[in-house]
Amino acid sequence: MLRNIQLARARYISSSIPRAKQLPKRCYASRVEPLPTKITTLGNKLRVATEATPGHFSAVGVYIDAGSRYEAPQFTGVSHILDRMAFKSTQNRSSSVMSTEIDPLGGQMFASSSRETIMYQSSHFHNGTPLAMSILADTILNPLFLAEELQTQREAARYEVRELNSKPETMLPEALHYVAYQGNTLGNPALCPDERIDLIDGDMLRIWTREWFRPERIVIAGAGMPHEELVELADKHFGHLTSPSLYSTITSNSTSQSRLIPPQFLQNSQSTPSVYKSLATAASSLLSPSTGPYLDASFEALASAKARYSGGSLQLPAQGLDFEHVYVAFEGVSIRDPDIYPMAVIQMLLGGGGSFSSGGPGKGMYTRLYTHVLNHYHTIDHCASFHHIYADTSLLGLFASFTPDESMRKVLSILAHQLSLLLYEKVPAVELARAKKQLQSSLAMSMESRAVEVEDLGRQILVHGRKVGAIEMAEKVDAVTAEDLQRVAHKLFGDNAKPPTVIGMGTQDIGQWPDVFKTYGVGPLQ
Repeated sequence: MLRNIQLARARYISSSIPRAKQLPKRCYASRVEPLPTKITTLGNKLRVATEATPGHFSAVGVYIDAGSRYEAPQFTGVSHILDRMAFKSTQNRSSSVMSTEIDPLGGQMFASSSRETIMYQSSHFHNGTPLAMSILADTILNPLFLAEELQTQREAARYEVRELNSKPETMLPEALHYVAYQGNTLGNPALCPDERIDLIDGDMLRIWTREWFRPERIVIAGAGMPHEELVELADKHFGHLTSPSLYSTITSNSTSQSRLIPPQFLQNSQSTPSVYKSLATAASSLLSPSTGPYLDASFEALASAKARYSGGSLQLPAQGLDFEHVYVAFEGVSIRDPDIYPMAVIQMLLGGGGSFSSGGPGKGMYTRLYTHVLNHYHTIDHCASFHHIYADTSLLGLFASFTPDESMRKVLSILAHQLSLLLYEKVPAVELARAKKQLQSSLAMSMESRAVEVEDLGRQILVHGRKVGAIEMAEKVDAVTAEDLQRVAHKLFGDNAKPPTVIGMGTQDIGQWPDVFKTYGVGPLQ
């Protein structure tokens, strides 16, 4: 009886509540096409590019097709010192005035040099774009290179080189490039060699910038401002810039000691004997003086010189290290090659990292170098894939750091086995899908930073002459198949590939690598 009363009361209360109108079926968000990139070429062939992306800040950068690959022998290290001399005294501003004007913009101005590009960039509030462009133009076009400021930066560069050369993780990629591209272009040191720091003066910097800071080699990229505003500012500050009427020729001493020995690894006479002297001894017997384009040091020859990959091996004896280190790399495809997308998927599929990671799947815990290597061999502390991509070539490879009680031959076998799996076994659909999604998410998340977005825009205009958008990249990644991976793997490290570059550091010799690679069918036939 009580239960019937309760049910009747519940029906009464329910019937007294007004009924909500039936809502229309929810529509899911559709893809919104990004606004097109705008590109304008000034009368002097300098290009200006902008993207209309929303945000509270603007960013603008000047990207120059110049860097260490374009350094003639006696100009080695110039681009490194040049980026350290950015935002110092100019013809229009003292260093103190420069600092005073940068601070209200947020202090987010920096310069950096790499093998193929020198960049000057600023992030600031929207109303700071005119001042930012004025400062960038001043430091690029009107530097004074005062002796006292140059000496301060020499000491800073010397400390930087010493610190980086004391760490295998930063020193070995330099050695890798030197051996892979012996004596040419990308084999030049990215950092100024210690013995050359005191040789670089203001006159040398002025000569080199006058030769390479040509308007047709410059892109000004921005985001967060109207395109017309940036074009007007670029024309105001850079529109008068012209190219030298005649190509200048740089006298080159191609047999100098600094070209026989990898200069980025040499230490001064006051340094403690270390791995660097062993490296110099090994390299001097391995490498010969530069040939080819570097015998002609004119702008035209240096600008058109193609990277010539040769490969090879180098053993760096070192005592007292916590770990032995080995790098294995093959020449990959250039950034302009359609196979860049399958190659990037291969690198993401291999993945890897450290033996300890606090992350989950997003940190690569399900990549092959984790599941096949780090989870099974406790003596390997670090194992990862890498790629270095350039306008006309690239390097794709693996590296490992392992305890001294582990065998170098065994570690080389493990790395060769991972490459052989890509050659002779089809990648499962689940693994392929995971690698592609991880690559796509990595590309998308990197663009969340306004500074990275502008840098990407500037570099792409330099290389492609247009912007390859995130959606276009994602579609090309989606189109990669398991057959593409196998085809590209054979192209890069199959029977007809170029020889590998192998670098070892520690007490164990890497001399057995040809036998190991032959056993696993990796690399060209011996």
